[in-house]
Formats: sequence, C-alpha cells, structure tokens
Amino acid sequence: MQIDQRLLANSAVLLPEGRIDLSNADLFRDALLEAVAAAKAAVVLDFSVVEYVSSAGLRSLMIASKAGSARGVTLAVAAMQPIVKEIFTISRFHLVLPCFETVREALAKLDPPALASHDAP
Repeated sequence: MQIDQRLLANSAVLLPEGRIDLSNADLFRDALLEAVAAAKAAVVLDFSVVEYVSSAGLRSLMIASKAGSARGVTLAVAAMQPIVKEIFTISRFHLVLPCFETVREALAKLDPPALASHDAP
C-alpha cells in the first residue's frame, strides 16, 4: 500500500491506495500516528482510491483517532468509495469518525486555512 501525504496549514491530508487489511494495517496505523503527531488541527484521509477496509484497518483508524483526540487533532475520512462507505455504515464507524463527501468539505469544516492551501494552484 502506498500513502501519499500533503501538509496544508495545520492539517495533513493522506491519500492511501488500494486495500487496507491485515497485511498492511500496521503500516497504515504507523502512517496515521505520524500524521496525527505532525498535525495541529486535523488529519483528513482521502479514501477516493481505497478499495476495501478490513477490521484490522478499522482498528488502526480507532487507534489513530484516540491518539488524535488526546492531542486535539481530529481524524476524518473523505471521499469514500461505495463499498468502503458500506463497511463504515455496517460497522457504525461513520458514528466514530467524521465522514465527508469530499476532502474540500472536510478541510472547510476542520481547518479553513488548510482549505485555502488546498485550493491554491
């Protein structure tokens, strides 16, 4: 799994690709924790190219969310594919993490200065 990261103002936007499952959940968790440690406002996960999230991936999200809460950093998910959105709904994870239709919407809510950086050419 590859995870691209962009730092924007007080937030980080992460773009993981492919599947998040037992084979890479620890790598995913470590990347999330690193982003949470670097951010001051939010970590937004752009799930537009994530095909699947297993329970191991959800556990990584929960660990990072708790670490973020302890630092005042919000972990949010944006742009989920339909199957991932269904997994979040079935597992009720949409009640645990803020979920947004787009990264832009997430940044507008969580870190408006980051939105300005995101929109800049």
